[in-house]
Amino acid sequence: MAYWICVTNEENWEIIKTKNVWGVTERRKNTLMNVKPGDLLIFYVAPKRIGGVFRVVSKPYIDREPIFFPVKSRDEVFEYRVRIEPALLPKEPIDFKPLVKKLSFIKNKERWSAPLRRAMFKISREDYEIIEEEIRRYL
Repeated sequence: MAYWICVTNEENWEIIKTKNVWGVTERRKNTLMNVKPGDLLIFYVAPKRIGGVFRVVSKPYIDREPIFFPVKSRDEVFEYRVRIEPALLPKEPIDFKPLVKKLSFIKNKERWSAPLRRAMFKISREDYEIIEEEIRRYL
């Protein structure tokens, strides 16, 4: 099992929760192609919040139906996708900032948002457990 941070905005977070799907653009397809059923995706909802954790329930696939809101250009459809199901979902997204000093993937604690400028990336089990523990406080 692998653990991933997936970065999204408020509009797309609502779609992710409603449709149980996560998608990335062609630029990030190689990252998504490493995702496997059973992996856990932590959703970082900009700005500065964790929305919850979803379990991957499908292999990556391509779907060009435009269900997501474009972020950088109108042509974005986030066509590289996986089906997901909720694993840990607090009623409201929780504050991310208290986790910064505890997480090893954030090297520069002053400029902590730098790693969160990518669509998705893998994290360690230890970092996942820190985030999970914080989410469980709000369930």
